[in-house]
Amino acid sequence: MKSFSKKRIYWFSGIFAILLLLAFTIIYAGDTSENFPVSEYYGYDKAIPLKDTIKLLKDTTNYKLYHVSYNSVHDKNVTGLLSVPKIGTSPLPVIILMHGLGDNKNVDYVAYGNDLFLKNGYAVLRIDFSQHGERKNDVYDFNLTGIYKNWSRNIISQTVFDLRRALDFIETCQELDSQRVGYYGISLGGITGTIFCGVDKRIKVPIVALAGGQLNLLYEKEALSKEAKDFVSIIEPLNFVKEIAPRPFLMLNAKNDEIVPPLMSTLLFNAAKEPKEIIWYDAKHRDAPLEIIFGDGLNWFKKYL
Repeated sequence: MKSFSKKRIYWFSGIFAILLLLAFTIIYAGDTSENFPVSEYYGYDKAIPLKDTIKLLKDTTNYKLYHVSYNSVHDKNVTGLLSVPKIGTSPLPVIILMHGLGDNKNVDYVAYGNDLFLKNGYAVLRIDFSQHGERKNDVYDFNLTGIYKNWSRNIISQTVFDLRRALDFIETCQELDSQRVGYYGISLGGITGTIFCGVDKRIKVPIVALAGGQLNLLYEKEALSKEAKDFVSIIEPLNFVKEIAPRPFLMLNAKNDEIVPPLMSTLLFNAAKEPKEIIWYDAKHRDAPLEIIFGDGLNWFKKYL
């Protein structure tokens, strides 16, 4: 009997938590702090020299691969890889492809997407997130609610600046069509990419995968506090996603995502304006089928880019 009673308590606790979350969603969805001038935060001086370098790493029958670096805001050096196909007519459409938290520009799923887009005639630029890959010089744990929360927030905001500078770099390359640039970001690359695509209209076609909004939900009991909402305001996708319209916006999400809850993805999609579309996969965060999730992205780029 004791075991059964405990199960009933757990069950009722679970139901109560779900109802509480639904109530929060109904009352506070879209309630994100914009006391800070978030729309102006990501302004920067384009006149700052890029100091870019391009080094040929590989020249094959089908493509060329370059290592690139350039100077970003706050005097940060950004590292990346540029893949340029030998099919198609120059200048070529470009896709900026971004990895998730803890990974880098060479991670397997990004390499898969790079190869797929490359075979279909798109140049692909992959850069390392701030404090990732070649740019990693600190060993703190990323956590927006922990003792390194300011450091963690800076990783996202700095990468938004880095992505804007990536577009400045693309504009200097004669082989690349700066009027036909798409974005494909995965997980943290999708969250950050929503901000980036909201503030920079030079991205023609934005796609975010396994991403969501309402980051103050991470604060649980303190989620409704002014401090929580103010803290995430400059990195809150809900504060930027509406600025993507009228560009066609695609979200790719997992129904059983244990890292970015489907509720957060739904809130982000609801906040976006038309034209928009969301595709759900019967998967968890890390087992979404690559050939399908990248294939759907490719079809979107073929249609709009």
